[in-house]
Amino acid sequence: MTSRSDAIAAFAPAKINLFLHVGEKRSDGFHELESLVVFVAAGDTLSFAPSRELTLTVGGRFAEGLKTEGDNLVLRAARALAARAGREAGAAIALTKNLPIASGIGGGSADAAATLRGLTRLWALDLSWQELRAVAETLGSDVPVCVESRSSWMEGRGERVTAAPALPEMAMVLVNPGVAVPTADVFRALKTRRGTGMPARPARLSSPRELIAFLRTTANDLEAPARALAPAIGEVLAELSRMPGVAFWRMSGSGATCFALFDNESEAEMAATALAHSHADWWVQATRMTV
Repeated sequence: MTSRSDAIAAFAPAKINLFLHVGEKRSDGFHELESLVVFVAAGDTLSFAPSRELTLTVGGRFAEGLKTEGDNLVLRAARALAARAGREAGAAIALTKNLPIASGIGGGSADAAATLRGLTRLWALDLSWQELRAVAETLGSDVPVCVESRSSWMEGRGERVTAAPALPEMAMVLVNPGVAVPTADVFRALKTRRGTGMPARPARLSSPRELIAFLRTTANDLEAPARALAPAIGEVLAELSRMPGVAFWRMSGSGATCFALFDNESEAEMAATALAHSHADWWVQATRMTV
């Protein structure tokens, strides 16, 4: 990352779909979705410094996975924001990629949204959250919900974002078995779906008991097709289910990252340590929901 004193830093937290219901395919080719999305304390970091040209340098554990991308979401977000503001897209951007690539936790989308936030500050733009979400819609289904990075209901193809009720700040463990599961392949393999149009949203989910009870009435419709394509997801879920103190476990997004909720951070840390020891090839991260 750049250490220039005039650089602006932005954090791109991982996005977790606590549930994900899939509806019918729309006329625009996207599926109707319904999800409760939360964000966690783990994520990528970016910095933005003044420059006449638009440049991007990438470092971090998962930087290698972006080497073949000549035009990733960060650069596309910068150009889209510059076009919206009617200015040149000049900035030196540095990305530290801590999250796995294409893993169902919105890493690229979170990076794009953080770019919109960071460059809005760097370029001193007077844009509302609504205006930034309008730019985000042009970049991908998960980008709008990542703009504010707060607990939200997500609907449509991802463009309809509304605030969720107060949620408990539960400890969480994220696990990715190192298997790439392309989102398009998962949707093509989708056979059974719950559909959208939840009859009633809970007005209150502020305790762990309330949240877990609600989540047990929901599902991730993409989990079954993702597991069929990548059986390692089933192994991850089985391991998470056996961890002491675990309250709930599920796959996020289109996979392959899975999450488990715990009542306290010490149990989450112990679970993460055990999993990292027994599966050295897995990406394991103890974290917490940010609310």
